[in-house]
Amino acid sequence: MSEKQKVILDPHFRRMDEIFSPRDRDRLYSLADIVWGRDEPMPLDQFMEALPDADVIICAEWRYGDVLPLAKKLRAIISVAGAFPLTLDHAYCFAHHIRVLSIAPTFARQVAEMSLGMAIAACREITIGDRAFRNHTEQYLHAGNTSTFMMYGRPAGFIGYGSIARELQKLLAPFSMPVMAYDPWLTDGFIRSQGARPVSLDELLTTAQFVFVLAAPTVENRAFLDRPHLERLQQDAVVVLMSRAHVVDFDALTDLVLAERIRLATDVLPTEPLPADHPIRHAKHAILSAHRAGSVREGLHEIGDMVTDDLEAILRGLPPQRLPTLQPELSTRYAPIVVPKPDEE
Repeated sequence: MSEKQKVILDPHFRRMDEIFSPRDRDRLYSLADIVWGRDEPMPLDQFMEALPDADVIICAEWRYGDVLPLAKKLRAIISVAGAFPLTLDHAYCFAHHIRVLSIAPTFARQVAEMSLGMAIAACREITIGDRAFRNHTEQYLHAGNTSTFMMYGRPAGFIGYGSIARELQKLLAPFSMPVMAYDPWLTDGFIRSQGARPVSLDELLTTAQFVFVLAAPTVENRAFLDRPHLERLQQDAVVVLMSRAHVVDFDALTDLVLAERIRLATDVLPTEPLPADHPIRHAKHAILSAHRAGSVREGLHEIGDMVTDDLEAILRGLPPQRLPTLQPELSTRYAPIVVPKPDEE
């Protein structure tokens, strides 16, 4: 019987039971000789001892330094953090045929579902109605609907057309909403092939009633949705911000929401936790969520399912099928996903 291949499993900051169901954990240990596999960070000396014989490394952030030349057998690095690890030497990985994979698509269904729910809540003023009840100021029937509207048939615009957008598009289909998309990393032909209409950013902002901001943070798009862009939005446009606050001028966004020019539903904020005195907390037409869209238990278990499937493929000498692989054309364009804490400002 041949010796099992070696896999370093160091998922911290994630927990083993958070991302691996009992079934997938059993699969994982049947596939390979698992080194570490605990919730606590793997001590660096033990990592270095295991590195020369490792075929695959499963980790969150790359916190081990410039050690890849010692990994003579390494074929893949799978990050369970949610994005490609940017502290890793990508050029070395490309040159030595080491695949770098991200579990980002495992969040697509969770975030898409939350996006739909928040969009409905915004246009039907569900949270406003709930607050009115709690304050004993509720309005019944027509009186409680003077400024609400429906989603059916309203144009939807996706800023960023990755896995979240494509899952969300499926959920919007019953509402008969024409879908337009702006994504400079994709060709018009690809967007059309997925059933959406490619448009310029200006056309999207001026014509979409529902604007879903789903773009990944890059070195090129920090606050690219600035005040002049946001002011092009039509009256009562619903902005659903689900990627990162990195991509918007959040001060300008807050001003427009407070002025009741637009409506906002957001799961991401410029500083987390959000300062207690931030004015967005007092905006009537803001629905605020504490970065909860991608943290549902059964959704997190998709991480373990996809990681284990692709690990099996890699160990069998096959290409991974379920997780995206870092591409040379894009490797220098991703921005670090950093959310500053209030005491770090």
